Amino acid sequence: MAWGGAPPGAPPDRVRVPLSQPSLGPSERAAIERPLESGWVVQGPEVAAFEREFAAWVGAGSAIATTSCTTALQLGAQTLGLRQGDEVVVPGFTWIASANAIEHAGGRVVFCDVSLETWNLDPRSLERALGPRTVGIVPVHLFGRLAPMEPVLALARSHGLWVLEDAACALGATRAGRHAGTFGDAGCWSFHPRKSITTGEGGMLAVAREGAEEAARSLRDHGVGGPAALRGQLPDYSRVGFNFRMTDLQAALGRAQLGRAEALIARRRLLARRYREALSEVGWLRLPSEAPDGETHGWQAFVVSVEVEPPRIDALDALTSRRDALMFALADAGVETRPGTHAPPLLSAYRGRGTTPRSLPGAAIAQGISLALPLYPELGDDAQAYVCEKVRAFAPG
Repeated sequence: MAWGGAPPGAPPDRVRVPLSQPSLGPSERAAIERPLESGWVVQGPEVAAFEREFAAWVGAGSAIATTSCTTALQLGAQTLGLRQGDEVVVPGFTWIASANAIEHAGGRVVFCDVSLETWNLDPRSLERALGPRTVGIVPVHLFGRLAPMEPVLALARSHGLWVLEDAACALGATRAGRHAGTFGDAGCWSFHPRKSITTGEGGMLAVAREGAEEAARSLRDHGVGGPAALRGQLPDYSRVGFNFRMTDLQAALGRAQLGRAEALIARRRLLARRYREALSEVGWLRLPSEAPDGETHGWQAFVVSVEVEPPRIDALDALTSRRDALMFALADAGVETRPGTHAPPLLSAYRGRGTTPRSLPGAAIAQGISLALPLYPELGDDAQAYVCEKVRAFAPG
């Protein structure tokens, strides 16, 4: 029995439940044929249409398509005025791209701690991380759960800071009818295959500040600017820009996926609810917290943690060992998992910034105990039941 196919060389009856896989079908196949038939495969009319449709879907004034959420974050930071050496606060538990984008834009990342209840930034730690060189905050809506935007925005207003939302995982996440990525000065989304909709690779930026959209579009396209060129003349380039352009092939795929987004996200919510029902009595497993009233969860990932006892930083090695044992047991059963994400300040690229597991205990513990279970729209009921059966059968030491 197989869900998603067996690994290369494996017996055909070996069970395999992948961590994630995109939901692609006839509408996507038909969509990508449009640019192939037209011959226009670089950034063009499909990108323009995808930008309009996505902006309408999330309730943004406009949207700028990019090569990835990472490049969208970099463009966002630069268009919001980030200068060399400026400090920007980023949660200590997030995909490393949240930090890398700021550093590539010339800033210096300062990490704050996170809550183990929501996996998102802790407002108290955020406030302590602010300093005289701080110019911005990057709240991350991790795994589809909205970050605590009210205290983030209040701190930003009181200190004169901009807010750039990393909504890579948060398509479909809302609070009081407002979509993740539209609370601050700019927001960014990812269309990686693990996300709710995909373009293969790709991202989107929405900016709320006046003048920022024109700057972002210019920087995305090598810095082009000025009046439109006359026939036979080269355009002017007013900025030192990049090639962060999405192709029409990707945008056509994204438009087809966006047309199915409601159904794809609804399926994720159903699967998350079934996980909660099936695993609610596993005493050593902490399930992800539900969104409060007035808020919707995007459920990009279903991230649990192994907690035989309350997590403490001085017991981190033992906690991680138990989490890893569950991962290995599930792998032996053909179920693919992975840690929820990592703690960038504890990775080699950012080591030496003065952060340690004890200075950011929430991030360090989250990296050590989190575990993402398979979650994607094509996950069948039998496959999900099999995953739950194998989790319940595990006996942590």
